[in-house]
Amino acid sequence: MSFREFVEKSTDIKISKNVSKNLEASGIIYSAGEKSILFEKIIESENRVVANVFASKERVAKYLNCEVKELVPKMIKALNNPTKPQIVERTDHNEIEVDLEKLPILTHTEKDGGPYVSSGIVIVKDSEIGQNVCYHRGMVFEKNKFAFRILERNTMELLKKNNGLMKAAYCIGIGAETALAAAMAPSLGQNELEIANSIKPIKVIKAKTFDALLPADAEVIMEGILSLNEKHSEGPFVDLTGTSDIIREEPVFTVEKIYVKPNYIYHALLPGGFEHKILMGMPREPTIFEEIKKVGVDVIDVSVNVGGSSWFHVIIKINKQSEEDGKKAIEAAMKGHTSGKHFFVVDNDINIYDSLEVEWAMATRFQGEKDLYLFPKQKGSSLDPSANQITRETAKAGFDLTMPLDKTKKMTRAKFPEYNVKDYF
Repeated sequence: MSFREFVEKSTDIKISKNVSKNLEASGIIYSAGEKSILFEKIIESENRVVANVFASKERVAKYLNCEVKELVPKMIKALNNPTKPQIVERTDHNEIEVDLEKLPILTHTEKDGGPYVSSGIVIVKDSEIGQNVCYHRGMVFEKNKFAFRILERNTMELLKKNNGLMKAAYCIGIGAETALAAAMAPSLGQNELEIANSIKPIKVIKAKTFDALLPADAEVIMEGILSLNEKHSEGPFVDLTGTSDIIREEPVFTVEKIYVKPNYIYHALLPGGFEHKILMGMPREPTIFEEIKKVGVDVIDVSVNVGGSSWFHVIIKINKQSEEDGKKAIEAAMKGHTSGKHFFVVDNDINIYDSLEVEWAMATRFQGEKDLYLFPKQKGSSLDPSANQITRETAKAGFDLTMPLDKTKKMTRAKFPEYNVKDYF
């Protein structure tokens, strides 16, 4: 199933009234909550806009034709066993005029620095290291130019290696397998499209202006030049926390070609919305799981939960074997998700998707003087408004909410017999 087929079959709300891409569409998306929504008439564009396509784990699982509980194992397997996707020679994309103002790129809030693409993946390729696929938000400031927010890792490393100048592609409207792989942040040199292909088989096409492979079913593909030598102010932008990120001088992407699917559907991703959280936080779960597994802890499940903006809080379920397992899991999780801030480890009787159960474990099984681990002066995330926005310095903490092995009987909840109450009506 392609991105478009999934949109056509699974959209919850279709709006046929005229809607503006400037503030109005984002306001409707925000008001719709988790519901997927398709705008059939955008005033400033001839094309449709969809949002909240993958706004819940249930929707992602539906796209991948699996159960929610299978998502993390599926991602772990793909991460460890990437496979090469099928290359196709031709697709039905058509080249259009390079004029970003004619695309239905949304302006989300009145304070935004400009219209923003927040669902686009950037693809670059180094002749020695290989291809890299990663999410980068792009702010439109001219009809053929974006300012990209790029952190000091893979894409930036390759830019610096190539004297600040690289050919790049910007792809919008992709399947969940590609979206998840692009957000996993594997080691530099590991092609995320090969991870995507192991999650669910995909097809790829050769880029038109440089030696790279791109997802063949992307609704919109732009190619151009990404330059660290040319910069432009980027921001403000409402990020994952729902607060506005600061203005920075960021690299410029100059668009040279745009080619699109016939009657393409533009994927708008609401900043700080449910879909943003799912596509950013969930792909970190397999990398955390794998790091904990490496240190010999019997890890059962991991959740980068919505309460922590799907970025800062990590909840880990383990089958505790030794008193050191909690601390080991915390330290390994910090390595698996370097932007994480607070890490909670619970026993296997706690439902990590129920915040009340996790809080109960803290209330009944946690003693701050021995179960709290503090890690001051750590490199955190620029998304955290309480951290240093320039250096990203923050304090991290781990909470071992597991039972001491010699007190499990005392701390285990009593079990009552279960009956179907309806049988007694």
